[in-house]
Amino acid sequence: MELFPVHLLVLVVMMNRYVLGPLLRRVRGRWVDATDDGYQPTVTVVIPLFNEGEGIYHAVRSLLAQDYPHDKLSICVVDDCSTDDSLAWALRAAEGHLNVKVMRNPHNMGKRKGIARAVREATAELIVSVDSDVVVHPSAVRELVRRFVSPRIAAVGGRTYVANRHQNWMTRMIEIKFYFAQEWLKDLERSFRSVLCLSGCLTAYRRHVLLELDPILEARNIAGVPIKYGEDRFLTRQIVKAGYETVYTTAAWCQTAAPATLAGYFSQQLRWRRSNLVDMLCGLSHAWRLHPIVGVHYVSQLALLLSYPVIIIHNILNGQFWSVLLLHMLVMGAMGLIYRIDKRHLPPEMRVPALSFLPMGLLMPITYALFTPLALFTLDSGSWETRGKPSAAPAESASPPAGTANTVAPTRAAGGGSTP
Repeated sequence: MELFPVHLLVLVVMMNRYVLGPLLRRVRGRWVDATDDGYQPTVTVVIPLFNEGEGIYHAVRSLLAQDYPHDKLSICVVDDCSTDDSLAWALRAAEGHLNVKVMRNPHNMGKRKGIARAVREATAELIVSVDSDVVVHPSAVRELVRRFVSPRIAAVGGRTYVANRHQNWMTRMIEIKFYFAQEWLKDLERSFRSVLCLSGCLTAYRRHVLLELDPILEARNIAGVPIKYGEDRFLTRQIVKAGYETVYTTAAWCQTAAPATLAGYFSQQLRWRRSNLVDMLCGLSHAWRLHPIVGVHYVSQLALLLSYPVIIIHNILNGQFWSVLLLHMLVMGAMGLIYRIDKRHLPPEMRVPALSFLPMGLLMPITYALFTPLALFTLDSGSWETRGKPSAAPAESASPPAGTANTVAPTRAAGGGSTP
């Protein structure tokens, strides 16, 4: 089998990711990360919640500590009928804070429908989406807001660090993986304000754009089968498709727990692979609308994603797998060194050793060879994918306090009825 075209494809993707993208971001630096400190709109932070346990308490408390004007900041927790003590933890976090509202869905509706319900009921100009397991840095909301320097900018995303980065070899590896995914791989798209995936962990949106796109989000399906995962990626692409700009900044950041076991990591990667495949394949219909450089990068990434399993199988059949694996290990070692040099200014608790990225050299061919085909055959799967067993709430918050002023009783939301 002749793999020269595939080698060329790898070269194109690597050059775009690690050479052209960083170069363009530096050349267009001021425009890429422009700010406006005079813009201070009203903001509602929406946190979808399902079986997060104590994590939701820390998420809400971190948002109450934001350095954004408190009279312009509100928080809305949407509990999707959690079966654990998550609601009690949310109510405890909201206690005594009139700008925090805890809503409970009338039935299990799914993450996207819960968020849509909160967006419809909000009145703020900007909606900030935050996952229920993150701890947000005090300056995050302000850093997101000050990037809305143009009416054409509809969404601004922030960076995610691994909170449990020192737990074991897996979390240390993921910390470096996050570094390259967020600080290198987005550079080319950032340079044209066409970032095609802004994470639901921490992203701000113009509310009127979310309302404008709600019918499209509601109708998302493949051959009549509803798609319930990768909604942040789908939403970002729809924003770009509608003619708006999307921006990403590393100045706004949060921390989240990463999978610490192979089973957890593989589950996450399979879910993300489904999301990538569905969204990138569907996006081919309008990829031509992107800036030509971004469009070429988009198509080449999809082509590489689909062909990579073929490359691995080809090398196994030809007895070259171990040499390819060695090459992977060398590349990952070099990338780990780049990470360590670039993050040398961070305090020790915020960085990991360079060699922590070596396991990716083994895991990457395995996950691509196995999970890309598996993802193609399980595109109709999807769930909240809640991590682990939540911890028990303290006795005083075991049940929601009666008559809490900032608790909203269940009401039937428009379009409800689906399960995650």
